[in-house]
Amino acid sequence: MMGAMAERLAVRAESLVGTREFGSWMASEQKRVFLLCLRMLQDQEEADSATQDTFLKAFLALQKAGASELEEPGKWIIRIAVNTCLDRLRSRKWQFWRRRPAQEEEVAILEAAPAGEPGAEAQLFARQIQGRLARALDKLSTRQRAVFTLRHYEGCSLEEIAGILDLGIGTVKMHLFRTMKKLRLELHDLYFGRSR
Repeated sequence: MMGAMAERLAVRAESLVGTREFGSWMASEQKRVFLLCLRMLQDQEEADSATQDTFLKAFLALQKAGASELEEPGKWIIRIAVNTCLDRLRSRKWQFWRRRPAQEEEVAILEAAPAGEPGAEAQLFARQIQGRLARALDKLSTRQRAVFTLRHYEGCSLEEIAGILDLGIGTVKMHLFRTMKKLRLELHDLYFGRSR
């Protein structure tokens, strides 16, 4: 799916610019941008669409500004991707129907998957934990999710996050602190048992 997208945008870029540089640069950044979008949006189709939008916006911006003005194209494309995802999250209506399963179902799922055993059951448990984390991330504000994703999935420094999101470093620290507090509360039972 992603390869076809790269080919479509690269062909369009070549027809408008007459160079393969944008297409090869896009191909080198495509997986990283897609994974960032997937982590922020929690939906593969939305992430694929956001990735396409990101590269289209980048291409159009390069048409206006010129590629020679970019000092750090990797950070620049990440900033475009994050803003694209934030726009989608702000306008997304479907997040209202995405609900956490009932607590009884979660307890049954966790009891059915013994923790110390490798194999299929351990993999199922890992997927369930990943699902819990995804649902917990859905409860964060869009800005908190962006800060968390950039810090813990992309490995960005606080200064880099501040630059990408155009925020002060103190604001980034505040968002990160509040995010971690919310996630600890949401996933408390995974670390300290089911008693709250």
